[in-house]
Amino acid sequence: MAGVFEVEVDGVEHDHGHGHRDDASQIDLSQLSPEEKWRLEHAKMHAKHKGHEAMHAEMVLILIVTLVIAQLVLVQWKQRHPKSYNLVTLFQMWVVPLYFTTKLHWWRFLVTWFIFSVVTAFISFRATRKPLDCTTPRLVYKWFLLLYKISYTTGIVGYTVVMFTLFGINLIFRIKPEDAMDFGVSLLFYGLYYGVLGRDFAEMCADFMASTVGFYSASGMPTKHLSDSICAVCGQPILVDVSEEGIIENTYRLSCNHVFHEFCIRGWCIVGKKQTCPYCKEKVDLKRMFSNPWERPHVMYGQLLDWLRYLVAWQPVIIGLVQGINYLLGLE
Repeated sequence: MAGVFEVEVDGVEHDHGHGHRDDASQIDLSQLSPEEKWRLEHAKMHAKHKGHEAMHAEMVLILIVTLVIAQLVLVQWKQRHPKSYNLVTLFQMWVVPLYFTTKLHWWRFLVTWFIFSVVTAFISFRATRKPLDCTTPRLVYKWFLLLYKISYTTGIVGYTVVMFTLFGINLIFRIKPEDAMDFGVSLLFYGLYYGVLGRDFAEMCADFMASTVGFYSASGMPTKHLSDSICAVCGQPILVDVSEEGIIENTYRLSCNHVFHEFCIRGWCIVGKKQTCPYCKEKVDLKRMFSNPWERPHVMYGQLLDWLRYLVAWQPVIIGLVQGINYLLGLE
């Protein structure tokens, strides 16, 4: 067997030949066997990555510490200044995915993002006008409830496709696993992202509209007295009695005895993320309101979207901060 060479790893010379010793840099690789070439490359790799274990440990430690500190800061910020926290989170939810998808040339997402932004901007503009048009609350809740249902359906379909792919059901339809998985993950992403973003915009619009109507105030007492025949969410008369069956919608009475259009109070609680009475701020029993088992997944889906806000809005920022710290410390 031809080929005699030596490689220095960790300051120690390793002789991989028989008899003679030559400098590793003068080895003719063409005269080495495949096994000897593999040994040489393996030794070079060890020499190149010498000391990386300690560096990786430092990077993991920095990541853990940064995540803990960031979580504590975000929790304190949310508790002390919820309004500014929600606005910054909403802005990041809206912009951060746009940056990455533009960089990756995901044109399909950019088209849907543009359509969503135009329609939502128009709805938000209508919701923040004073005086508030009598048809605006209905328009706002219809749009965001429609968006909520579309995102819910899209997310369920995407999750189903992913699970079917994992169980190999896609092979029955002769669909490649990678194509089926890409399709399912894309639908899941669209559903969750627009579900989170839509609920945040809906909450902002609900605050503006309710404050403008005058029966709701985020802090303090309402500026108007609520009569039994007026809905505090939209400010419009209630034409159907609580005990009657409505043609279009029913009238709903909360445990505090305040009555609302069923569509309004459902939009207020599910889409607008409010769990208190729009007038007296008494806690709303969602289980009693959504006694139908088929409606409860909507409530659980809304809670899931609230949890995902952190991953979409703040996780990229925290990862970028960790990378910046590693760069300053010379770990990258």
